Amino acid sequence: MKKLINKPENFVKETVEGILLAHPKDLKMVNNNFRCLVRADEKKAGKVAIATGGGSGHLPTFLGFVGYGLADGVSVGNVFASPSSECMYEVDKAIDNGAGVLHLYGNYGGDIMNFRMAQDMCEMDDIEVEEVMVTDDVASAPKGSESKRRGVAGLFFAYKIAGAACEKMYSLKEVKNVAEKTVSHTRTMGVALTSCIVPQVGKATFSIGEKEMEIGMGIHGEPGIQRTELKSSDEVVEIMVNKIVEDLPYKNGDEVAILINGLGATPKEELYIAYRKTYTILKNLGISVYKNYIGEFATSMEMAGMSITLLKLDNELKELLDAPAYSPFFNQ
Repeated sequence: MKKLINKPENFVKETVEGILLAHPKDLKMVNNNFRCLVRADEKKAGKVAIATGGGSGHLPTFLGFVGYGLADGVSVGNVFASPSSECMYEVDKAIDNGAGVLHLYGNYGGDIMNFRMAQDMCEMDDIEVEEVMVTDDVASAPKGSESKRRGVAGLFFAYKIAGAACEKMYSLKEVKNVAEKTVSHTRTMGVALTSCIVPQVGKATFSIGEKEMEIGMGIHGEPGIQRTELKSSDEVVEIMVNKIVEDLPYKNGDEVAILINGLGATPKEELYIAYRKTYTILKNLGISVYKNYIGEFATSMEMAGMSITLLKLDNELKELLDAPAYSPFFNQ
């Protein structure tokens, strides 16, 4: 294992310490706990707050999207492991502005259990909490079983749109509704070229041949839908985009936002090559691109590969997507 770290057991703590030292005006700890982070700016009375969280190793997801027009607080777990319900509860209390809290997170068993325990604790404090789980990974469950799908890079669109709705002072019910609409309009497919290494494990999470790739692999190394010989970028993008388009389905006349996401070790040049083909396929289908985001939004340590996410837009979603937002890792 080659990593520029100190002791593997200190990986998460030292990562968060570095981020807090670099961005003291943006983020702060709750109760001096590096696993509980919230926005450092002034709270806005009557504004719905968004709490998120999950395992480390996916930066900028999750803590990278805490900021204006995005999430208000985050619970930080170990690499690929859920944070505790106690941490989630402390974050909920710290960010509540009197209008309730939305738990917005990916569909993973440990996170579901702990966020719901935190919700129960909040109810005893008369803090109203709703939840929306992001389920955008089309490779993780068949059509008709969307609720069983994993949440991957599409989390970004949920943060961006729900966060904008909060800043516009939507009610908790309205924020939940628009977050659910965003999730229902979002589809993602990924491809992995190499494995990742969890620091405390010290070896590759899975093995993949030098000339192999796996389409549909999850961000923790979960099995995909097809392992095959390495193909050209255009061939890979065509497979991925066709599966995404068929799943919603998208159709002629639709407007979409595109997210081309690197998984940790993919050069940005390769992401733009993928965007080029994605744009061309959609144009030929009569689907217009309203906005694009290209870079790293949901990674898997040093995994080589990428994911493609499409968000089908309507007027409300376009307005919220266009709204300003800022965190140390994202600025629009």
